[in-house]
Formats: sequence, C-alpha cells, structure tokens
Amino acid sequence: MTMRPLTVIGFDADDTLWQNEQYYKLTESHFRDLLAEFAEGEHVSERLLEAERRNLAYYGFGIKGFTLSMIETALEVTEGKAPAEVVSKILSIGRELLSHPVECLPHAREALEALCGHYFLVLITKGDLFDQERKLAQSGLGDFFDAVEIVSDKSATTYRRIFGKHGEGPEQAMMIGNSLKSDVVPAIAAGAWGVFVPHELTWVLEHVDKPAEAPRFREIATLGDVKPLIDEICSEAL
Repeated sequence: MTMRPLTVIGFDADDTLWQNEQYYKLTESHFRDLLAEFAEGEHVSERLLEAERRNLAYYGFGIKGFTLSMIETALEVTEGKAPAEVVSKILSIGRELLSHPVECLPHAREALEALCGHYFLVLITKGDLFDQERKLAQSGLGDFFDAVEIVSDKSATTYRRIFGKHGEGPEQAMMIGNSLKSDVVPAIAAGAWGVFVPHELTWVLEHVDKPAEAPRFREIATLGDVKPLIDEICSEAL
C-alpha cells in the first residue's frame, strides 16, 4: 500500500483566512491620537511595540495583551500622569477591537471547500480563546474543519504534537499561513511542509527570513493556489 504524502492540512486563521492586523492598525492610530498632546505618534508606536515585545511572555498573543500594553505605554509616555479619561478610552477601543467584524480573505472558502473531505483539516491559531472562537463562528468557515487547536504559541513542538494527534505525524502534514515565524519555519522544523501566503499587514514581530533553501518550503500568492500546489506535491510523490 502506498503511503499518502499528505493527510493533514493545517491553516492559520488571522490574516490567512480573515483580516485581522488591519483592525490592530486602526486601533493603534486611535491610540496615537489619544496621546498626541504628550508625544509624537511615531514615538508612541515605537514604545507600544517595545511594550508588546516585553509582554508577550506574560500576556501572550491577542487583544487583551495588546490593550494592557497600550495602558502601560500611556503611563510610560506621560510619566505616570495619564488622565483617567485616557485610560478609560484605551479600554474602550480595546473592547471595540474584540467586536470587529470578520472579513474573510479572497479564496478562503473556496480553498477549504476544495480540500474538505479529502484531507483532515485543522485550524491552528494562537491568541485569546474567546476571541478566536468568536471569529471562527462569525466567519462561517467552522464546518470545514475537522479539528480546532487554539494555542499559546507556535513552535516545532506544537506542530509535532498537533500533527501527531490528528495524523501520522508532521511528515504527512502541511501548515499554511501568512507568518513565516509562526506558521512556516517551525512547521518545517517539525518535518512538515510550510506554505507561506503573504499578507501586506503581517505584524512586525512575526517577520523572519524566508527558509528559501528548505525542501519543504513553498510560497503562493493567494489561497486560490493551495489546491493546485497540494495536487502537484501529491503527484510528484507518486
């Protein structure tokens, strides 16, 4: 019996299946406006990014950690003198971020429809549990997935565990996403295929160099190219 080259396909969620970073950028713009009388906008953004980087180990990924980082930044740039009204408005724009609409990216539904029933599909995403569950429900894409894994971070160990749990291991699995750092590089390190689907607004802390020399690295322009790529990989393995 010939072993199938691919049995499990993992998909990232934010900025792979639906828009996400654009809402963070809009919130950051509002945040800069709130602190305009205390500091230049570029300086506020720099301090916010520093706070986010520091706080990842404490709060993880997601809106709640981002909101706490905004409050911390406001206290820093105002030297502890941020008015209560400013803090209240930061909490308000953070809550708004938790209720933004879900806008699926082009070809997301078509790609999942083409693969559903032929491969075991897993949504692998990191962030706030409540928020990710909300977005998946509102996206209308939930029924395409055989499993959902909401994790605190994505590493080679994470992918080995997930692809071992839902399949025969990473060697017969593929991860598709817009983040080289979280979706592609660690999946390849685990032994899986890593497929990069660029998004123009990918968060700066998710940027790393492309693993261009890795045999299992692929890059596609849109999710509309997923099915032809998988067909090509499977055909070459026969």
